[in-house]
Amino acid sequence: MKVLFLVIGKTVDKHLTALINDYANRVKHYIPFDMEVIPELKNTKALTPEQQKEREGDLLQKQLREGDYVVLLDEGGKEFRSVEFAAYIEKKQSQVARRLVFVVGGPYGFSPTIYKLAREKVSLSKMTFSHQMVRLFFVEQIYRAMTILRGEPYHHE
Repeated sequence: MKVLFLVIGKTVDKHLTALINDYANRVKHYIPFDMEVIPELKNTKALTPEQQKEREGDLLQKQLREGDYVVLLDEGGKEFRSVEFAAYIEKKQSQVARRLVFVVGGPYGFSPTIYKLAREKVSLSKMTFSHQMVRLFFVEQIYRAMTILRGEPYHHE
């Protein structure tokens, strides 16, 4: 199983980019992992939020393949403690044949089409974070899950 992390728009803060890349590279020591950045839409001032979600949804769909298990990072999703998330990832490793795809939407969320494609939704917190920060938090949690599954000392109870 490969884990793909799909995000819309590049990370603009160089410090966040460095941290995200650091954790992404750490994750790659445990499982096949890629982060793909879909370029953000141009000239969005003329678009309604719904139109923007639809266009972003079209771009997201182009990155998805038959057989992908799509999980949206969404405020309405299931919340996990880190140990529970590790167990979730372990379970998916035995259930998902090809790609486990985690998706962060644009500033207005996801289009109805993307919600229909998703098999699950996961929330990182009840709090709201910038889309830039969510990237860092998510790759760190994937790394943490891998170290928990291997019994490594990164995570402390």
